[in-house]
Amino acid sequence: MLDKSKKTGGSNFSEDEIARFDALAESWWDPKGKYKTALDFNRARLDVIKAQIENHFGKGKLPPDYSTLSMIDIGSGGGLISEPLAKLGAHVTGIDASAVSVEVAKRHAEKSGVDVNYRHMLSSEVVGEGLQYDVVINAEVVEHVPDQRQLIKECASLVKPGGLLILATLNRTFKSYIIAIVGAEYVMRYLPIGTHDWRKFVKPRELQQWVGGAFSLKHQVGMKLNPLKGEWLTTSSLAVNFIQTYSRDE
Repeated sequence: MLDKSKKTGGSNFSEDEIARFDALAESWWDPKGKYKTALDFNRARLDVIKAQIENHFGKGKLPPDYSTLSMIDIGSGGGLISEPLAKLGAHVTGIDASAVSVEVAKRHAEKSGVDVNYRHMLSSEVVGEGLQYDVVINAEVVEHVPDQRQLIKECASLVKPGGLLILATLNRTFKSYIIAIVGAEYVMRYLPIGTHDWRKFVKPRELQQWVGGAFSLKHQVGMKLNPLKGEWLTTSSLAVNFIQTYSRDE
């Protein structure tokens, strides 16, 4: 019997994970739906991502000219990161292993009048095309693939010299198990039960090792939810959700 949790046919994706996100895709953009908390989290995460892009490329003149920047969102899902960046003028490509998610993202971008190049493909295929980008984003994807090191290696290879690699995931700590698994899935039901496997969470130092010596860690910050106000905030603690930004040497 085929183990769907491992690499199959030379492709680094899990069929079970893709099926799960196919079921979620249609709900991603509904601000009043059951994934409202995830949408709120995405807005806070986008603030961090945009600040890092502007600090790096603005060179004292914030914001930079987004129209000069090429970006790729690895595991773009319904387009929650790709579309806002494209609205700023960036040339954005969003790729995802889920054909349904890509179609959802395409339809939403068309309705919004935003130009995003969505493609149903894997990062390994982009690498095979010999393409590179000013900004490569991999947000909440690495904890869902069988070969995590390979995915990060592929993402790093897609960054132009002088460009940025932005990674976001969940730390493998006791606190993250309590908050992201028990709390978010079983208690608050922010996410369907089984969305995450705690064993696939990644420690910050592991990401740094996988990125490799051609990159410098520029910034890292954690994310936390204020349950009383329902607001996501940045925090110095990387114990649960965190974002890292790397610059590639010229």
